Amino acid sequence: VSLSFVFLITSCKSSQILPDPLEAGWNGEKVCVVLNENKQQRILKCTFKPGIGHEEHYHKPHFGYTVAGSKFQITDAKGTRTVQVKTGTTFKKEILSEHTVLNVGDSTAVFLIIEKK
Repeated sequence: VSLSFVFLITSCKSSQILPDPLEAGWNGEKVCVVLNENKQQRILKCTFKPGIGHEEHYHKPHFGYTVAGSKFQITDAKGTRTVQVKTGTTFKKEILSEHTVLNVGDSTAVFLIIEKK
């Protein structure tokens, strides 16, 4: 007698594996660099010239600071919208998030992203 077992493993995560913000870029070019990294956190500096974006990627829980703002088209689970991101603003997410962004403004934007590990 021969017995066969088939195990099906499912997950709540998307079947597509997205890059993190450091791995993701725009048209093959990196947009983020690591400023500092330790066991607790990673700090990224992400720069977007006009017409440059960030391909679809995920973020772990993080805090962000806008060093220089611009106008962005953001696509995420809520849909696509255009927002003016002002210099000096902060933002945070306490959960895993995914999005694509594109600088549709006329100035270079710079963000600091502080990720929990």
